[in-house]
Amino acid sequence: MPFQIPDDLNRDLMPLAWMIGHWEGEGHGNTPDGGEFSFGCQVDFTENGGDYLHYMCQTFTKNPDGTPAAPLRMETGFWRPNVDTRKVDVLMAAPEGWAEVWTGTIDGAKIELVTDAVARTEDALVTYTGGQRLYGQVEGDLLWTFDRATVDAPLQPYMWARLTRS
Repeated sequence: MPFQIPDDLNRDLMPLAWMIGHWEGEGHGNTPDGGEFSFGCQVDFTENGGDYLHYMCQTFTKNPDGTPAAPLRMETGFWRPNVDTRKVDVLMAAPEGWAEVWTGTIDGAKIELVTDAVARTEDALVTYTGGQRLYGQVEGDLLWTFDRATVDAPLQPYMWARLTRS
């Protein structure tokens, strides 16, 4: 689907403009205790005239016909680019019981992030301690990966997906 940068887009968002929109697709994952899994995924990047993007990612199991069956994960947050340094700060929160501060670099249509801080509630579903992410545009699609570390497992691939703008 063709994408047009909004005429009134805040200039600070230009390095992230390619991400704006609704993306859908399929992903895969792996956990040390649960093994491999597949999922459906929807990601939205929206702007409201400010110098940040609002982000929401929802993953879900799928019915045999491909429609969403049950939620897996959800996260929401804000992407705050610094156009002068080609850096980006990302704030995210998830209902599983954690909030994250990510910092990273923007290199064209490739963004690499690492956690700067992870805060967990006392009863968080996973003892998540840190991560790395990669977002990129390949052949018009949004590809992302999420490597995660926990108290019990070192940093390792956790989830990855390929999404199409819709």
